[in-house]
Amino acid sequence: MKKLYNGKKILVTGGTGSFGHQIVDRLMKENPAEIRIFSRDEKKQYDMQFEYKGNEKLRFIVGDVRFKESLITAMREVDIVFHAAALKQVPSCEYNPFEAVRTNTIGAQNVIEAALFHNVEKVIAISTDKAVEPVNVMGMTKAIQERLITSANVNRDGKKTVFACVRYGNVLGSRGSVIPVFRSQIDNNQNLTITDRAMTRFILTLDNAIDLVFKSVEYSLGGEIFVLKIPAHTVTDLAEVMLEASGKKLKLNETGIRPGEKIHETLVSPSESIRTIEKEDLYIILPQVEIKEIEKKYKGFCNKNTYRFSSDAARMLSKTEIKSLLRKENWI
Repeated sequence: MKKLYNGKKILVTGGTGSFGHQIVDRLMKENPAEIRIFSRDEKKQYDMQFEYKGNEKLRFIVGDVRFKESLITAMREVDIVFHAAALKQVPSCEYNPFEAVRTNTIGAQNVIEAALFHNVEKVIAISTDKAVEPVNVMGMTKAIQERLITSANVNRDGKKTVFACVRYGNVLGSRGSVIPVFRSQIDNNQNLTITDRAMTRFILTLDNAIDLVFKSVEYSLGGEIFVLKIPAHTVTDLAEVMLEASGKKLKLNETGIRPGEKIHETLVSPSESIRTIEKEDLYIILPQVEIKEIEKKYKGFCNKNTYRFSSDAARMLSKTEIKSLLRKENWI
């Protein structure tokens, strides 16, 4: 990796979450000048401060992306921003839609305006497969976030800031993942609850997610969405593997899909595929709006393959592969 972070000041919004912990661990190996961990949960900040006790490169800032003033203060002299703050629980967003708008959409615009105010070098926003052809509030607000991040490259008012997104599926074991739910049910000798036996999901590890984010910092010109090529699995196979590993005689109970939930997810839509560049391990979705840096590099590009990268059509992990992945990540 190029020395992209050497001597840099970095801000991570939502920095006390699963992604925040992982990217801090990885960034510390890259010799940054400072990492600012921005979140609204003071208890998680306290716990994380204790975990990294004595590390002088870490700075903890209590704040909320809903308030631009907090971001403007936190972003002073920052070089790179990783925007991971979000409301991401699908049912919660369905019942509290405007709260999702405030955090996922207005929060993203606040990050953009604060970054432009300070002329930050790069802003990488974390998005989700639920933003593709969205059917739930969480996905809709994230889809708007993607468009805001893209359009920010058009309206920079002479500033140098580059804005881009990464988009991926379910991160194994992260907050919101079904894996901790299954683990808790198994530990408490409860039958496992599955919303639909046919449901499929994309899956990746936190390390995979950070790899994608780092590549986006290195390659982004402004306005792209970077999508990692990842496999999928059925939720039923995942549950059965965890049950088998536990050795307990529990059952799988089908409960019906929750508000806003899809049976299958999609990482690249048919309409996006015509402007998608395929690399060995990732896809780069080019923006719909005209951005001169993109136009210059990819002038005349048009992908004739209108594929649909859906979780029921992607490479499916076998139960053996699922078991190996869970064991590697210490979930079984």
